[in-house]
Order: sequence, then C-alpha cells, then structure tokens
Amino acid sequence: MATTSLKLPDALKERISKIAKATGKTPHAFMVDAIAEQAERVEGDRAFMAQALAAKKHYDDTGVGYDVDEVHAYLRAKIKGITLPEPNPVKRN
Repeated sequence: MATTSLKLPDALKERISKIAKATGKTPHAFMVDAIAEQAERVEGDRAFMAQALAAKKHYDDTGVGYDVDEVHAYLRAKIKGITLPEPNPVKRN
C-alpha cells in the first residue's frame, strides 16, 4: 500500500477528527473512504458523459431516437406500477 501525505488546514483536520470519532472510524479511515467515494463519483460522472456523447453520436449518425412524450408516459406509468409496452425507436424525417 502506498503512503501519501496530506497537509490539511487545522480547522479541517479538527472537523475530520470529530466526524470520524462520531462515526466510529479513525481519521485515516474516514479520509480514505471520502477519497474513494469522490473518485467513484467522478468516474461515474465521466462514464455517464461518455454514454451520453455516444448516444448523441448514434442519433446524429442514424437519426434514430425516441419520442419524448412516449418515453415520459412510459416512465410515469412504470412509477405507478402500470405496465406499458416500451417506446419504439423512431427515425427523424
């Protein structure tokens, strides 16, 4: 395991120590968890953006997409527990 040194402002170090103690963790464990959670969030955001850009490219290349009103109706029904057929893709004119 690699060792990394962090220089923290005193106020932040104190906040971390109090929160860690209140949650039954060491300050070290709290910071490791916080860094891991942030890394996971950023990776997830980047993956989401990559998927969105790929979907946009596919739409631009093919003109195939979904009618937004049909998608919204489908999702509203699904939330209410109503089964509707999934919307069908349509090609733009």
